[in-house]
Amino acid sequence: MATRTVIPFGPQHPVLPEPVHLDLVVEDERVVEAIPQIGFVHRGLEKLVQKRDYNQFVYVAERVCGICSFGHGYGYASAAEKLLGIEVPRRVDYLRAILEELSRIHSHLLWLGLLADGFGFESLFNHCWRLRETVLDIFQQTCGGRIILSICIVGGMAHDIDDSMLRDVCEKLEGMKHDYKIIVDTLMNDMSVRNRLGGVGTISFEDAIELSMVGPFAKGSGVEHDMRTTGFGAYADLEHFEPIIATEGDCYARCKVRCEEVFQAIDIIEELVAKIPHDGIGGKPGPKVVPPENSRAHVLIEQPRGEAFYYVRGNGTKYLDRFRLRTPTSQNLAGMVRALQGVDLADVPMIILTIDPCISCTER
Repeated sequence: MATRTVIPFGPQHPVLPEPVHLDLVVEDERVVEAIPQIGFVHRGLEKLVQKRDYNQFVYVAERVCGICSFGHGYGYASAAEKLLGIEVPRRVDYLRAILEELSRIHSHLLWLGLLADGFGFESLFNHCWRLRETVLDIFQQTCGGRIILSICIVGGMAHDIDDSMLRDVCEKLEGMKHDYKIIVDTLMNDMSVRNRLGGVGTISFEDAIELSMVGPFAKGSGVEHDMRTTGFGAYADLEHFEPIIATEGDCYARCKVRCEEVFQAIDIIEELVAKIPHDGIGGKPGPKVVPPENSRAHVLIEQPRGEAFYYVRGNGTKYLDRFRLRTPTSQNLAGMVRALQGVDLADVPMIILTIDPCISCTER
């Protein structure tokens, strides 16, 4: 009979240096069960909504995660605007969508570099993060910050991004395409990568639906679920948008989806810049504008890792009663546990890398 052993994975591990712990129950070299433990870090960010007024809380929401920072500010501000009955100018919707797609490119490039590093492709890791620096430079040029942007406010944008700067952004992204294509072709067409990722950590379409998986994790199993198809914000004005999916459901399929999403994000940015309206950028509501008592609102947006849910509740004052965030990783933890069942122990790091969990978002 095989010997059953429990091997701890994390909360500090070279592949995932974020605070998540897995008890891997193995028989010889095969994982029988993965038991996750989360909650090592409690930052109390959702509780702070009772001590920071609804305008100030945008800056708290942004700090849920560095990689997804703009998206969290965007999601919270959109929910607060819905609560207050504020309709932002259309230019604001366009600028937010452009910055959200830039965040998607930033997140996927960071992930691709970490994947290459997990394979031992140090030079490829450096090239991925070199391209990521281009996006961070764009953030600094347009917003003034590289990670925490602090440009999204309840009611609009803190400042405008002029059209000439937006055209410059498109030129920089077009210049990135050639280098990025070389990186993707180098990694995804390498036989050692195909052998290591193909057929590993497979999740079927039915399992992905049952486990309510979201983002590239679900799209790699053929699930066409993307909140951008619902037409929130400026996404309603896109001429043609379809989620990028793959049907194999394995690690390689998830990588393929993320790699293609970068090209798609560049195309979306170029289309939005080409037809951005000029109807102003709104501004903060006045001090007398407060949410009605017992008012509630929620929005769903598509973060780089998938669907994110933002809920707010007012009480008639400038301080909200409740802020609740459900992150993509919260949704995908069950799928990660399922993907790890029955795999070789040596494949666990690569499976986790291709799922790309963000524990910073989950540990709020």
